[in-house]
Amino acid sequence: MSGARLLTFGCRLNLHESERMQALTGHLPDVVVVNTCAVTTSAERQARQAIRRAHRDDPGKRIVVTGCAAQIAPQDWTSLPGVSHVMGNTEKLEAASWSETALKQQGAVADIMQAAPAPASPVVETGGHVRALLQVQQGCDHRCTFCIIPYGRGRSRSVPTRDVLARARALVEAGHHEIVLTGVDIASWGRDLDGTPALGTLCRDVLSAVPELPRLRLSSLDPASVDADLWYLLAEEPRFLPHLHLSLQAASDMVLKRMKRRHSVQDAANLITRARRLRPDIAIGADLIAGFPTETEAQAQETLDFVVRHDLPYLHVFPYSERPGTPAARMPSVPHAKRQARAAALREAGEANRQAYWRGMMGRPLDVLMEGATKGHSAHFVPVRLSHGQAVRGTRLTLVAQTLDEAGLVAEIN
Repeated sequence: MSGARLLTFGCRLNLHESERMQALTGHLPDVVVVNTCAVTTSAERQARQAIRRAHRDDPGKRIVVTGCAAQIAPQDWTSLPGVSHVMGNTEKLEAASWSETALKQQGAVADIMQAAPAPASPVVETGGHVRALLQVQQGCDHRCTFCIIPYGRGRSRSVPTRDVLARARALVEAGHHEIVLTGVDIASWGRDLDGTPALGTLCRDVLSAVPELPRLRLSSLDPASVDADLWYLLAEEPRFLPHLHLSLQAASDMVLKRMKRRHSVQDAANLITRARRLRPDIAIGADLIAGFPTETEAQAQETLDFVVRHDLPYLHVFPYSERPGTPAARMPSVPHAKRQARAAALREAGEANRQAYWRGMMGRPLDVLMEGATKGHSAHFVPVRLSHGQAVRGTRLTLVAQTLDEAGLVAEIN
């Protein structure tokens, strides 16, 4: 592989920013770039271990540390073996930051922009993925008590509509059949733009301006911010995919209050009910934190009961991890063993829901985007693989699955 070696931790946005950096660092074969995450102390620990391992394996290479953890506390990374440079989230996406002159002149810690992050811009590179991720927003204006990300990503900034539409057209012209709109808090898109348009408005504009785009999907969505246009698209637009992933975090009102979330349990329940009324087969996922500080057994059970009652098939479950500098880190903690046990119970319930949801998709025609010769995902984000034969990567097939296993549905090419 030519150019710098990229090691990425954390969210999908970080992954695709690494893809952009890969294009910017093609002239730096002696560099290892570590794109850090600050969501949990575990993520930071993994990045530190990776830095030590990279230096041990190839001590002659320069290591550049960037990402949210570097943005928040750049000095914490300079003492690690092999680290020659630390830069922030804004700087890492600028070509000038990766010139040999800049890397030599700025010293170990770049002039990281803390107070005035640059405007958001769409991530251009897709890293060869069949589903193209298009970043439409950056940063976050909320202050959830468990989250350090606003300090690493800055305030919310929206990519202007014209830029999103131009990139969406280019992606479709390049052969992508699906675009996923992504960001740190995509539901806040538009609030800093003239006229304060909503995310649903952007989605309608994309689908209207790019009629050749067959599939538009959203990344994680705040349950407090589903606007009227999003509801319209769910009801009326088949190209707006039947898949919502909610940044739920908990299903106990007391825990949500202590998290400083903006929705209630009833708000989430109403959203799920309405979405299923409009699209009965919609796939609904959720991010959940197990063992948040002060969470009682009864409150943990409320979240588990919600998952079971509402048949949520796609769960991202995280045992709570203290993040120094956040209010939650100062709250009375739940023992680690209980956090793990509660996370396991949620994952078990989610797995049962997922298997039931997949079974409900058997025998039905599924629009599958092939991400490899033998596997892909349906519009409902159900993994589907071929029992035999091969397809052309990047094409869409209509498949009918007759069997399933733990990995997903199994279908034949007709």
